[in-house]
Amino acid sequence: MQLVFATHNLNKLKEVQRLIPEHIKLISLSDIGCFEDIPETQLTIEGNAIQKAEFIKTQYGYACFADDTGLEVDALNGAPGVFSARYAGEQRDANDNMDLLLKNLDDKPNRSAQFKTVIALQLNDHLNTFTGICKGEITKEKHGQGGFGYDPLFKAEGYDATFAEISLEEKNKIGHRGKAIRQLVEFLNTL
Repeated sequence: MQLVFATHNLNKLKEVQRLIPEHIKLISLSDIGCFEDIPETQLTIEGNAIQKAEFIKTQYGYACFADDTGLEVDALNGAPGVFSARYAGEQRDANDNMDLLLKNLDDKPNRSAQFKTVIALQLNDHLNTFTGICKGEITKEKHGQGGFGYDPLFKAEGYDATFAEISLEEKNKIGHRGKAIRQLVEFLNTL
């Protein structure tokens, strides 16, 4: 089986390739000649994942899956949420985003948060969605060099280290994207 993973994010692609079984050939947007920005104009994480998967199916004709992820912080009423990648502006700079998040949480004692990933699979003219959530908290400063996005600020429940300080294997085991991908793989194995 061949599936397009609708992302331009090479870090995400690398993470997901490690989780997909060998009998499923994962191909990238570059492999199908898609170099444009796929629209993400929905107001929910689920809506953006669905929009991206439907775009690839409609425009390129491939079976595909797309994901969208957001960091939802309790004290900020779920922000940055669907706007996580561009929280500090359209430049989509991870450090700017983390700095703004820390500033907005500066006077807040509640630092509870969760990462949420929704995967939309467009296959055989059917749409299925899979959701992974990882609960945790936002640290008061950045820790670690690994990962990407908000990883240096996020500690999962039961962990003393941030996502940027743990191995990719450990992050995939406990993380939001890993949970959603495992649901996707379980579904694909039933076909």
